[in-house]
Amino acid sequence: MQNIQIYEISNNKISMPLASSTVQAGFPSPAIGYEEERIDLAEALITNPASTFCVRVRGNSMIDANIFDGDLLMVDRSIDAVHGKVIIAVVDGDFTVKTLYNKDGIVKLIPANPEYPEILLNNDQELNVWGVVNYIIHKA
Repeated sequence: MQNIQIYEISNNKISMPLASSTVQAGFPSPAIGYEEERIDLAEALITNPASTFCVRVRGNSMIDANIFDGDLLMVDRSIDAVHGKVIIAVVDGDFTVKTLYNKDGIVKLIPANPEYPEILLNNDQELNVWGVVNYIIHKA
């Protein structure tokens, strides 16, 4: 399992310039590169500040989900942890980040790296979901 460091989200604003044009992800097009307005990153990324926190990832069990060692994850406790969501969970006292599988009475946590085993939860194990990952922050 992975160690988790929790970072508090405050109500401070983080304002950055927002370019007036969009960026093409296909063929390049001429773009106006000047800034017209500003965007508050906290407002754009956090829907519920009281239930949102950040954690730093340690390990590489989720690399195929684009989650790498050292990344920051924004986690919202107000989002329902349903089948297919990437969650922060506590299993038998250990923190982990995995994809939740919850179908037909089977509950397991699935890594996004074939080198790691799934965690199949049995009746003797306690699963405590701390929240759903809604943003991944890492350097390009």
